[in-house]
Amino acid sequence: MSLLPPVLSDLIAMASWSAVAALLLLVAVLALLATATERSVLVLPAIVVVGIGAYALLLGFEPAPPGALGPLIALGLALIGIVAGGPLATLVLAAATRGSAPDGDHGGIIVPVAAASGSTARTKTTTREVLRGGLTIGYLERVIVVAAVLVGRWELLAGLIAIKGLGRFRDLDAGAATERFIIGTLVSLTWAGLCGALIVLA
Repeated sequence: MSLLPPVLSDLIAMASWSAVAALLLLVAVLALLATATERSVLVLPAIVVVGIGAYALLLGFEPAPPGALGPLIALGLALIGIVAGGPLATLVLAAATRGSAPDGDHGGIIVPVAAASGSTARTKTTTREVLRGGLTIGYLERVIVVAAVLVGRWELLAGLIAIKGLGRFRDLDAGAATERFIIGTLVSLTWAGLCGALIVLA
């Protein structure tokens, strides 16, 4: 039983949940800046906040934000799930690949391509950029993942993975591209799914 008067208790609860909503929106802005400025470390607060939220739910915490703060907190989590996945994937890829393939001018990576030349069929090594447009595709896929988790339509996830795999099929003939595709996709989908699950469970 609370020792505080009901009005004061309600005010404290409102102030606390307002601070949580403001924190979530601030973290989402930092994640956007991480992408815009190519400073992926700005996504670290998002990892901390989502991790704390997941841990609190595992401990049995049952959040009950008052009034309109519930939808605002859900919006903040959805934004974090959508915008923070890109820089998070960049951090993981940087640690996993250690710069094994240089970045291209259009958001992809540069890989060597062997091409036959002349009548003697000598091979000449050239380069091409693969996995272009990853930033836009990443945003779209995370929107779909968060939405699929919220409405409980898991078949949307299967369709998304199939479409993405088919769309990238030509790029996956290079080993570096395959590695980046698998790691980036798993990180992006897992992150968006976790944020979507926090919205549903909260």
